[in-house]
Amino acid sequence: MTISRRTLFFALLVFVGLCLPFNRLEAETQSKSRPNILFLFSDDQRADAVAAYDNPHIKTPNLDQLVKTGFSFRNAFCMGSIHGAVCQPSRAMLNSGRTLYHVPMDLKGVLTLPQLLKQAGYTTFGTGKWHNHRDSFQKSFTTGTAALIGGMSNHLKVPVVDLKNGKFENKRKGAKFSSELFVDATVDFLKQQPEDKPFYAYVAFTAPHDPRMPPASAMKPYENAHPPLPNNFMPQHPFHNGWMTGRDEALTGWPRQPEIIREQLAEYYAMITDMDSHIGRILETLKAKGFDKNTIVVFSSDHGLAMGSHGLLGKQNLYEHSMKAPLIFKGPGIPQNKSSDALVYLYDIFPTICDLTHITVPPGVEGSDLAPIWRGKTDRVRDSLFTTYEDLMRAIRDDRWKLIRYPQINKTQLFDLKQDPHELKDLSQNPGQKERVQKMLAQLKDWQKKTDDKQALTSDHPKPQNIDLTGRKRKPDQHQPRWIVEKYFDSE
Repeated sequence: MTISRRTLFFALLVFVGLCLPFNRLEAETQSKSRPNILFLFSDDQRADAVAAYDNPHIKTPNLDQLVKTGFSFRNAFCMGSIHGAVCQPSRAMLNSGRTLYHVPMDLKGVLTLPQLLKQAGYTTFGTGKWHNHRDSFQKSFTTGTAALIGGMSNHLKVPVVDLKNGKFENKRKGAKFSSELFVDATVDFLKQQPEDKPFYAYVAFTAPHDPRMPPASAMKPYENAHPPLPNNFMPQHPFHNGWMTGRDEALTGWPRQPEIIREQLAEYYAMITDMDSHIGRILETLKAKGFDKNTIVVFSSDHGLAMGSHGLLGKQNLYEHSMKAPLIFKGPGIPQNKSSDALVYLYDIFPTICDLTHITVPPGVEGSDLAPIWRGKTDRVRDSLFTTYEDLMRAIRDDRWKLIRYPQINKTQLFDLKQDPHELKDLSQNPGQKERVQKMLAQLKDWQKKTDDKQALTSDHPKPQNIDLTGRKRKPDQHQPRWIVEKYFDSE
């Protein structure tokens, strides 16, 4: 039987017509299976600065809800820093998935997480702090609003710029408090985002980084109820760790006065409470748009802050309070109100998001996928964890023990974190711990080799350990508002 060309043509049309709905349905199903990612990233927030983590002195109802409906990693760390602005290398590692000595601070020549997601078909949106050069922001994001290309500013005068069609425009100073400014930008993005296109929204707050100048409304709960001092508060650090008088450390005088530390803690907590209220606006918008059912929410911070612990104020040290940060994942398939004590790095977030979005982890990424932990396939991704600061400090810790080495002064500290979580009792000179110290120093050297850290752990000409900063003169930086200068500087 002979089939005419006309019959064949109509048969082909019918076949294509039957196939199209299936192909379209398959594409839609595939699109819906790729979750949106909302990444909320605070600045200088201690891991314990969340009410749900047994801290009744701070008010964080929206973060508490994330803890309740998500999975928390209670031992999440920044690996460290090559300079005093710890925020910058932390963000470089986070956005590259690489270790400290394997990533340039400007992310030049490195595939970033948002860049990878953009290549995979995601709309990538960025707002807030981007401390790793404008070029890397430009290559990473489809669009951006109110981006701070830099490290810090007065929260009421944030220098920001927008990214539209691949170009920066509308350079200006923000007319609102930083957290409100960045969340307004995020809410506008979410309201305009179509339901059939997956997105990655990176919201990098500058709170609670100083200047600690919370809006009056956020300060009210703390005005007559200043938080108590940290359990490891000290008037001065007991020895010269090599970084005792930097900008962060000079935000109050020496010796540290308990009432001033409590007042600054109140301002620090109020900054977080204000940020928390704006995070609530983002979560409400997600729900109103129907995105909440298919969005992974990640909350973390670049590192912690001393705030009086060990007589320090900043993040330029390797104690737990300064290198540890909160880390929460929430969304479809993630257990609720669960947590893990596994030792994890912030740069593990990169491959974990690759897992959640079904994207192959690119070459060069050194982090570990954390999803198998909440899926019950493993309880850890590493047995020990290495942290580092400039050429001044190196540390290694496992589930219980922590060793800190200060190469410039040939000093070692050893802490039993199970018995002494606040790192107050140095056991390094205990004869019974000599073998442990030697073993952990060897492990520390192994980590250095693996990460290409060239720092020698011993100095032939050690510097003095003794220091007394009592009465040392201080100068405020240009970002501090007048009232902070009058309150914490001029009064001396």
